Amino acid sequence: MTDTTTSTTPSTQDAAADLVARSNRLGADPRNTNYAGGNTSAKGTRTDPVTGEPVELLWVKGSGGDLGTLTEKNLAVLRLDRLRALVGVYPGVEREDEMVAAFDYCLHGKGGAAPSIDTAMHGLVGAEHVDHLHPDSGIALATAADGEALTAECFGDRVAWVPWRRPGFQLGLDIAAVREANPQAIGCILGGHGITAWGATSEEVEARSLEIIRTAEEFVAARTARLAEAGEHPFGAERDGYGALPADERRAKAARLAPVVRGIASHDAPQVGHFTDSGEVLDLLAREKLGPLAELGTSCPDHFLRTKVKPLVVDLPATATVEEITARLTELHEAYRADYAGYYERNADDASPAMRGADPAIVLVPGVGMFSFGKNKQTARVAGEFYVNAINVMRGAEAISTYAPIDEAEKFRIEYWALEEAKLQRMPAPKALATRVALVTGAGSGIGKAIAERLAAEGACVVVADIDLEGAKRVAEQLGGPDVAVAVRADVTSEDDVAALVDEAALAFGGVDLVVNNAGLSISKPLLETTGKDWDLQHDVMAKGSFLVAREAARAMIAQRMGGDIVYIASKNALFAGPNNIAYSATKADQAHQVRLLAAELGEHGIRVNGVNPDGVVRGSGIFAGGWGAKRAAVYGVPEEELGAYYAQRTLLKREVLPEHVAAAVFALTGPDLSQTTGLHVPVDSGVAAAFLR
Repeated sequence: MTDTTTSTTPSTQDAAADLVARSNRLGADPRNTNYAGGNTSAKGTRTDPVTGEPVELLWVKGSGGDLGTLTEKNLAVLRLDRLRALVGVYPGVEREDEMVAAFDYCLHGKGGAAPSIDTAMHGLVGAEHVDHLHPDSGIALATAADGEALTAECFGDRVAWVPWRRPGFQLGLDIAAVREANPQAIGCILGGHGITAWGATSEEVEARSLEIIRTAEEFVAARTARLAEAGEHPFGAERDGYGALPADERRAKAARLAPVVRGIASHDAPQVGHFTDSGEVLDLLAREKLGPLAELGTSCPDHFLRTKVKPLVVDLPATATVEEITARLTELHEAYRADYAGYYERNADDASPAMRGADPAIVLVPGVGMFSFGKNKQTARVAGEFYVNAINVMRGAEAISTYAPIDEAEKFRIEYWALEEAKLQRMPAPKALATRVALVTGAGSGIGKAIAERLAAEGACVVVADIDLEGAKRVAEQLGGPDVAVAVRADVTSEDDVAALVDEAALAFGGVDLVVNNAGLSISKPLLETTGKDWDLQHDVMAKGSFLVAREAARAMIAQRMGGDIVYIASKNALFAGPNNIAYSATKADQAHQVRLLAAELGEHGIRVNGVNPDGVVRGSGIFAGGWGAKRAAVYGVPEEELGAYYAQRTLLKREVLPEHVAAAVFALTGPDLSQTTGLHVPVDSGVAAAFLR
């Protein structure tokens, strides 16, 4: 048995803080490690609060989280004597998963993160500080066909080689033994996986990690330059017709394809999408090795856990039309699902978790870019980032040798690992609108803002549309930024603006599932004072605008084949003949009838169309703040500041209606409880008998 009990020197009380600072520095640079990839640790001595005696401890990044944003609460703290004692009871590699539960019995104190699968690597390696990272350059060496020889060529005996082994207790023992057998080494390359470095101080291990990463980068860069001098490329020659389309054409085509691709990726479970057309992606898509390399799949466990073992690749040139690509995608999707099912059946046994779904997480379209998918926007975006990492790895491995990832049986052992399945089962239940993409017009203020806030709180991704871009940006930022909400300027009276709005939803989140036609205004005038301009403006914004938004959104929803919801924010005035507002009330009646017409027309596509009829929403309303309130107050002969109370007193419930009440009705119509309802108008007016629906 390898001796792993090398003593540590006492640390200062700042050991955890120093570890966090080092982790944040390393994690801030994507060249050092991918998102949420790797872990870091420090050992030191503290006084045991029970015995008063010194006790050796290990601080290590816990399960989950990201080095770039690591805090002390994300660290697991374990007693080294107990952790090292596990070596004596280790039952062998066939039962090594049992050791993860044993880590809990080594914890010191309370709180902190759950220990990760890599805890043994940090605790058993006889060095005070350890970094385990997933840099693209290091993984390029780790996945090269002759990676061991290339590691020696690149580093000499300064960096050792550790053959592929699934992360776990045995890998920790392997690395500890390699370090002991190679006292001159500063770290190692883990076959198919990443790098590990060690040092006596935090400064030393950080410097060694960076030395390994930068040396590997220089090695790969030199070989790449050598190929270029010979007129060659790691991914082979560029194929005629497969080069990147011009930026505007590329993004326009991506916007049209996104709902189609999202529907394919959501066959088993709804997904949110992300689009990437970076140089790395477009370069691979144009090259002759695209097909063979994509078929080999990713290698680093962090990669294929998020990207699936391989992508779906459209085998058509950039010049193919959207219609041709759509037809081909249907065929390729069927083949992909069959292939993934075969992969599962070849490798599963009686203890394997059930297949989680056979749809692709990554779809590559030459000339256009990459679509990535996940249970939310962040997961979809990160999946795309990981495939870019995989592209970098493949390019590096092909520059120095031949890309040779771990075989599919090993990939399956990780993808369907019981420990990974347990982690998935511990995740909180999704919110009611999770995976749904909502588009709300007039969302920069008032009722629209309240609706956007409620839909985001229920788990939806939100496109905040408003003619006031700055207002829309403020709302989107308040909702959580681009992983939750994006702001788009849109004049709903413009066909071009509305088409661009739906395109932006497709590029940001993959498509659209839920539309709220809320944009509006009101001009309160009696008939004889109402001008043609007054009439046209209100009908253009609300009647025509709602029609344009519903039409373009319906195109995307039909392409997705995932159903959808369209909600019109109409008004009590659609039914009730109030004084001095003929243009407003007439256009609201138009909107109300659009609900009925579209519910009848779009039902065959699973698209539900409903309406909300508010009344008396004064506080927080953009329309009332824009002068409508003063005019209506004058009509009723009350001070403007008392208008909300006046409206409340004329209702059956005597309660004032607020924007959040309208938002609650929108959620009720689009959430899971009214899934069989379409063509309905919900009054939110505290009870106006004259506006009762018949």
